[in-house]
Amino acid sequence: MKLVVDENILLAEQVFSLFGEVKLVNGREISPEILSDADILITRSVTKVDESLLKSSPVKFVGSATIGTDHLDLEYLKSRNIRFANAPGCNSFSVAEYVFAALLELADKYNFKLKDKSLGVVGAGNIGGKVIRFADALGMKILKNDPPLERAGIGSGYSSLNEILSCDIITLHVPLNKGGKDNTVHLIGEKELSALTENSILINASRGPVVDNSALRGILPKKNLKTVLDVWENEPVPDKELAKKVNIATPHIAGYSYDGKLNGTKMVFEALNNFLSANYIFPFQNNSEKKILNCSRYSDAEDVLRCAFRQAYKILDDDKNFRNIFRNEKEIGKKFDELRKNYHKRKEFCNFAVIVNEKSSELIKALKAFRLTIPEQ
Repeated sequence: MKLVVDENILLAEQVFSLFGEVKLVNGREISPEILSDADILITRSVTKVDESLLKSSPVKFVGSATIGTDHLDLEYLKSRNIRFANAPGCNSFSVAEYVFAALLELADKYNFKLKDKSLGVVGAGNIGGKVIRFADALGMKILKNDPPLERAGIGSGYSSLNEILSCDIITLHVPLNKGGKDNTVHLIGEKELSALTENSILINASRGPVVDNSALRGILPKKNLKTVLDVWENEPVPDKELAKKVNIATPHIAGYSYDGKLNGTKMVFEALNNFLSANYIFPFQNNSEKKILNCSRYSDAEDVLRCAFRQAYKILDDDKNFRNIFRNEKEIGKKFDELRKNYHKRKEFCNFAVIVNEKSSELIKALKAFRLTIPEQ
């Protein structure tokens, strides 16, 4: 059995070689020729999987180690009886932690407390739900918008998008739906950007086209908005002028924690195992000893969390590295992909314990929500 696997999938060769011969390929270079004798395709979101890619191949299983499916023609896969699996929720904590790493840096720079702000969450699924969990633990006022979940009767207390736009902070966690009643392409366009309040914060860690990048670039010089973008239209060549205007800019790595990537690999491995009626055991575990973070100087929950993030995940380093890709206009796309391929081993908060002096109920609640423990004395 031959498997073509995106070379950027964590532990790809070690894991999937259990099933057969593995050929590692750059995800952007997977072609019909490469798949001409492949039985299995394991990929990520950078590969467009559709009829033009698969029509001449014997591929019978497609796995995507990602939460999204907008890069996949699911109807075509179904018509060819090609089994499909992705990894919903695999990196949801990673993205939620990214959001609060960014917010805590902005709160420090502009001297405000998150607990005094309202948060509008667009998309309340795996990721949005965890963002809501974190925000609730910090005492933020929360509005959520998710028409598909609302129609399905899952959860309650939903707000309209217009209501969300009045919040101090708006964060986007929706799939990329091209058309239909739940269209999310340019969900935040010129009209929505104009409706945002002065000094509000807009975060996009979902898909680049959810925000109209051209409209955002045009409005930022005119309106006092703070922006955090991890995803961009036209990746891997983002808008240079927009990037200059964004407060925190990163190369689509919000979900790139080691834990999230390992979860994605494992979920696709298990789906393939099931498809082939195999009985292989996933060969890797993530059971490392917790690293200690010393935040004993602080007692306020937000200050403790900021202290913890600055030791566990330095988001401003990601911002700095991203901005360096624009030094050579001809290599922007190459450098964007290299940042993702060579991304550092970022561990989620469940891998850390934090030393604090005061243990107020508010602090304990926040630490628990963020999956931080306090080491035993």
